[in-house]
Amino acid sequence: MSQEIRNLEPNQLWNKFADLNAVPRPSKKEERVIEFVVNFGKSLGLETFLDDVKNVIIRKPATAGMENRKAIVLQSHLDMVHQKNSDTVFDFDKQGIEMYVDGDWVRAKGTTLGADNGIGVATIMAILESKDIAHPAIEALFTIDEETGMTGALGLKGGILKGEILLNLDTEEDTDITIGCAGGVDVTATRKYNQVTTPNNVVGYAITVKGLSGGHSGMDIHKGLGNANKIMNRLLYNGLEKFSLQVAEINGGSLRNAIPRESSAKIVIAEKSTTSFIKEFEALSNIIKTEFKTVEPNLTIELTKIDAPAKVMDSEVQKTIVKAIYAAQNGVYRMSNTMKDLVETSNNIARILIKDGEILIACLTRSSVETSKNDLANSLQSAFELASCQVTQTGSYPGWTPNVSSPILDVLASVYQKQNNSKPNVVACHAGLECGILGTNYPNMDMVSFGPTIRGAHSPDERASISSVQKYWNYVLEILVNIPLKK
Repeated sequence: MSQEIRNLEPNQLWNKFADLNAVPRPSKKEERVIEFVVNFGKSLGLETFLDDVKNVIIRKPATAGMENRKAIVLQSHLDMVHQKNSDTVFDFDKQGIEMYVDGDWVRAKGTTLGADNGIGVATIMAILESKDIAHPAIEALFTIDEETGMTGALGLKGGILKGEILLNLDTEEDTDITIGCAGGVDVTATRKYNQVTTPNNVVGYAITVKGLSGGHSGMDIHKGLGNANKIMNRLLYNGLEKFSLQVAEINGGSLRNAIPRESSAKIVIAEKSTTSFIKEFEALSNIIKTEFKTVEPNLTIELTKIDAPAKVMDSEVQKTIVKAIYAAQNGVYRMSNTMKDLVETSNNIARILIKDGEILIACLTRSSVETSKNDLANSLQSAFELASCQVTQTGSYPGWTPNVSSPILDVLASVYQKQNNSKPNVVACHAGLECGILGTNYPNMDMVSFGPTIRGAHSPDERASISSVQKYWNYVLEILVNIPLKK
């Protein structure tokens, strides 16, 4: 199937994307893709090196006639989100992504595609390899671990980069030029609990919530999509309040930056209450599916009889945890007062694992306003501490403050207008781009972010528009020859 991708235009970009997607590159396990990019840079005879945290930097001199232009940094991240459908057999640590063409879209078979941020990486590689693309002096910056901590951007020291302008190629709508983004912090609640012997005269059930869209916990958080962890907790709360349901285990969601698509639980109900419980469960399930029918038409909620588990949660712990999850904010917390339609602050209850006497609840809180981010994180911490959890706030990173007077923004807006006979959307986004972090050590660097249209990032429905990639490629080439002159 990779040959089908390689035949697409622009040929040089899609070929590099196919090469890249043959290399496993999960976050925090980027050794193979780092080696791949380093070997690529050295094979071209270009200055190639790693910094202290193993970001890859490749330098290419300006082409003839472009030496008097400002030097630029082309930046994308090497890692990708690993998500797959529950019925897809795939080993992200060993296999390359299996791609195919579906009309105007490139997709993957049951997994994330890696267009976020693989299209950006492939773009930079194609430019570095080219012999006929005019450009100023380039520093290619390939960062690591963007998706699970931004540790690459956080670890990049000042003084390494020489460029005056940074073009981040990680925006996912080809009509947008992004000039600001949200910061984030991981809020994690943990505790141990006593397991008790399952009482007699009970019936075991498995509850499954699946078929949700999932998606990017920043870019898609405003869409009102279903969160499998919150839906599961609603079902458990109802069963707890009305039928003294007892929980044996819960397993929902996966990555912090992905809206949870699936959750499963094992529970027990007193045998005498099963008929009433099933009726109530079906009624509530139908209510939930009706509430979400316009945005989650494939939502499925299943109740299946199983052997009763040998152990269940202590009833008091169960009660406080279910109520804490119910109280915890999920989704949009506050809209921006300064930019229309921009989510300012949100939270994603991304991962819940309750099993064998241990509880884990993992959230990602985002905000373009640092004080609002801290406010929501403290609210979550309070809710979970009331349930006797130990709560940590880690991995905090800053947002990127918009600069509407950016000189490079003027260049991009002018080129876009010329090529498309329309103005671009100049926006800030609720995702966590690396520009804000990079700006802490490079405060005078002029930065913008842009990219082709990508849908469903961080989910197995991720897809990249072929026509948009062509549009974007032409845009990149024209930007390169319009980089401002040195002063």
